[in-house]
Amino acid sequence: MQINYYADLLKIRNTKPLVHHITNYVVMNVSANITLSLGASPVMAHAKPEVEDMVSIARVFYINIGTLSDHWIDAMLLAGKTANKKNVPVLLDPVGAGATKYRTETAKRILKEVKVDVLKGNAGEMQSLAGAKVHVKGVDSVTSAGIETAETLAKKYGLVAVVTGKQDHVSDGKRSAVVNNGTDMFSRITGAGCMLGSVIASFMAVNNDYFISSIEGLASFNIAGEKAAAKTGLPGSFMTALIDEISLLNEDTYKLAHIIIH
Repeated sequence: MQINYYADLLKIRNTKPLVHHITNYVVMNVSANITLSLGASPVMAHAKPEVEDMVSIARVFYINIGTLSDHWIDAMLLAGKTANKKNVPVLLDPVGAGATKYRTETAKRILKEVKVDVLKGNAGEMQSLAGAKVHVKGVDSVTSAGIETAETLAKKYGLVAVVTGKQDHVSDGKRSAVVNNGTDMFSRITGAGCMLGSVIASFMAVNNDYFISSIEGLASFNIAGEKAAAKTGLPGSFMTALIDEISLLNEDTYKLAHIIIH
């Protein structure tokens, strides 16, 4: 299977799709910046009086449960159901699922009440939603999961599952992929996974084969991370370099992609 990463990147840059985030306030700024650097247009709107209007004009809706409260959950559900009615694709990042009952039940509630197209999380988060007993420390995973977890979740919820880690695994229940790009520097900054969600969501806005757009987002983010890490070994400058490298993605960049698709 051949993926035309650059064609979809150009679609993002040329159309500047609106990516509606309801995301955690720890990463709002960097998530907005990574989205802009890629070429899409971010909006962070979580007030209930406006989320229906905002998601109705968006090309994709990204839910991130990193900082939860009851009124934010209500807004996520309201926007998610509106997105479903308007045929706007939905990405869910179940940050910290498995760490607390509140987070785990919130992620499961969203999956039950909203048609989610892509579910992206680290190994611990995704294994907890698959029904395994795992140890999650805060919002960080201290376990590992492979393609089996992605396939289980894809079939269970009828979506594309993205399990991140040293290798990233993607499955839609029929097709599966392993993405081998990336850098350990992601673990030295906050919000790497959240920014990845913004990049994947941006590709979802221009390619409705969400298995492919998930791979495109992973490859773009991870290759940019590799190039940023080659320039600096310090976390603060790495964050800046990462955002810069996302803006510099070009056709030759994707020759660095190490993807295995089954």
